[in-house]
Amino acid sequence: MAEPFKVHILGCGSALPTLRHYASSQVVEVRDHVLMLDCSEGTQMQLRKSRVRFTKLSHVFITHLHGDHCFGLIGMISTFGLLGRTAKLHIHAPKALKPELERQIKFFTHDLGFEVVFYPVDTSLRQVVYEDRSIQVESIPLEHRVPCCGYLITEKPSQPHIRRDMMEAYQIPNSQVNNIKAGADWTTEDGEVIPNSRLVNPADPVRSYAYISDTKYLPHLHEQLQGVSTLYHESTYGEDKILNCEKYCHSTARQAAMVARDAGVGKLLLGHYSSRYEDERVLLDEAKTVFENSFLTNEMDVIDV
Repeated sequence: MAEPFKVHILGCGSALPTLRHYASSQVVEVRDHVLMLDCSEGTQMQLRKSRVRFTKLSHVFITHLHGDHCFGLIGMISTFGLLGRTAKLHIHAPKALKPELERQIKFFTHDLGFEVVFYPVDTSLRQVVYEDRSIQVESIPLEHRVPCCGYLITEKPSQPHIRRDMMEAYQIPNSQVNNIKAGADWTTEDGEVIPNSRLVNPADPVRSYAYISDTKYLPHLHEQLQGVSTLYHESTYGEDKILNCEKYCHSTARQAAMVARDAGVGKLLLGHYSSRYEDERVLLDEAKTVFENSFLTNEMDVIDV
């Protein structure tokens, strides 16, 4: 059974706060990691509601330096200090945030108790910004009014699953499990070779999640997102406001669906809604005309990647 790969929607509105939506923030649980994508005002309150444990959050990835994507960061850091956090918190963000964040930490916190480690992200390049034995996070260049990138989180391939019934049937010792997972056959005492394919079930398919925050429609963006399991793509406006998209460097729901369709993704999540829409179903309807497997996001949704 595959390990959890879940996205918690903490906020899916755009810049103007409303009574219906918080601004952008998400938490991704993948393998043994808890990662945050953007950290708007109110994020720490939403984090409490989500029941995701504060202590497990290890990395925060900021897409760009507009307040509706990062105003919650210093508040959350301060709260972590009050809660007695000792583990490092890793922040990945455009380099211009570093001096501002350092000033805020110095001004607003005392004896923080843990280290905030900053990693500058070049938003103009697709590159690996974090990697360990089980996952990889890459930056995806976007085009907005300030330097901006999305993030692509991908599992690393896992090993096949041992068939315990076959291990018992051929009395294969547990000491051989790692060899068999690595592709070895088994030879019985009688000299019969049992092919590896009979000893294992296939590995779980690799899953991936792309978070595409504020950007104008990019006709070639789909080339960076081929075969992604789940895509979140900003859908600030409907086609009725396409001039606003061009002016403010945002996308319509239909344009988000075009990216999803051309990338061959599994499913599309819509978000970053303009406050002018009382009912976002109009955006969903537009997206579905292009890509049927489209969904609206809402606060406290938990999506299985």
